[in-house]
Amino acid sequence: MVLRRVVVTGLGALTPIGNNIQEYWNGLINGVSGAAPITYFDASKFKTQFACELKNFNAEDFLDRKEARKMDRYAQYAMVASDEAVVDAGFNFEKLDKDRVGVIWGSGIGGLETFQIEMLNFAAGDGTPKFNPFFIPKMISDIAGGHISIKYGFRGPNFTTVSACASSTNAIIDAFNYIRLGHADAMITGGSEAAVTIAGMGGFNAMHALSTRNDDPKTASRPMDKDRDGFILGEGAGALVLEEYEHAIARGANIYCEIGGGGMSADAYHITAPHPEGLGAKNVMLNCLRDAGLQATDVDGVNMHGTSTPLGDMAESKAILHVFGEHAYTMNLNSTKSMTGHLLGAAGAVETISSILSLKHGLVPPTINHFTDDENIDAKLNFTFNKAQKREMNVVMSNTFGFGGHNACVLVKKIEI
Repeated sequence: MVLRRVVVTGLGALTPIGNNIQEYWNGLINGVSGAAPITYFDASKFKTQFACELKNFNAEDFLDRKEARKMDRYAQYAMVASDEAVVDAGFNFEKLDKDRVGVIWGSGIGGLETFQIEMLNFAAGDGTPKFNPFFIPKMISDIAGGHISIKYGFRGPNFTTVSACASSTNAIIDAFNYIRLGHADAMITGGSEAAVTIAGMGGFNAMHALSTRNDDPKTASRPMDKDRDGFILGEGAGALVLEEYEHAIARGANIYCEIGGGGMSADAYHITAPHPEGLGAKNVMLNCLRDAGLQATDVDGVNMHGTSTPLGDMAESKAILHVFGEHAYTMNLNSTKSMTGHLLGAAGAVETISSILSLKHGLVPPTINHFTDDENIDAKLNFTFNKAQKREMNVVMSNTFGFGGHNACVLVKKIEI
């Protein structure tokens, strides 16, 4: 069977450092931190009192007020980012076969705030079950993809992937496969998350997963730094329009890049900790290279999972050395989570978008907040510390790893027409 080529023709982003693609990219290359004290609720009694929230975002600027009230924030974010991507793709809806266009979305948690609100309201009552009729359809993690398909009338494959922080990368890989296997001509894919809530912050604090650097939030996300102490919770969405190559060419679409391949693996080790030698991370990158039909030496850079956790950064660095050998020292590695925080199920989408924009602009966003080398991480690796670096990028990989040992990696490359 001849697999069809898959390209990217639309992008959309809603992040803590920018509410659209251009703002997001400007924030990345200028090393802007999205971390700040939490404004959504009183976090004064929490171990971590800061997060990477969206800035100056009002859902009603983009969505009808009545419709917005039927959606959890994670679904609102999905709608805004996907709309930017669909507009960017420039479809002629009168000629588009909507039976051949689908939506595969990713979210690790879904409507956490909606669940929290309904449970707190119930607990504050007299035991009489009084729930919002939109409680369930606002909360469920598949509803974002449903909303997107309903808005545009896309009747192709439609479902949601859930693999914790690997969710939207898995969504991208699934969308890629549906197109190259001939099941669709185009797919809207990506992910969204809105877990900056009482439950989200409290839960991750209880796991000791978050940084507690309350005195200096903007420098708290420190991937690969000796003094890193956990990740910063972020929120937002990233959306991509994937399209079959000939379909895109026929309609004269603007093509950002080609999706070269995708890899998946499991650590099969621990529910939250990575394999100490990065076994799952190594396997997922090897699987991705194999799927793309490329050699390790073809890769110019890796957008690392790089969460700023003591164990995770070290394990991923070991895995990169194992996969790429001496070539690892010639590559640009970076962690955009140093700026955006960790968007959980949306991380893979916004980081794949960063990788695509690196191809387009020949510029690698920095890993900010590096102050002290970690003696357990090879200092010869180029983590693009603190300042963006110019470099012609032809092939970039993006890693995402989730609780439960879920690993996903997607490879993007410059288009060869």
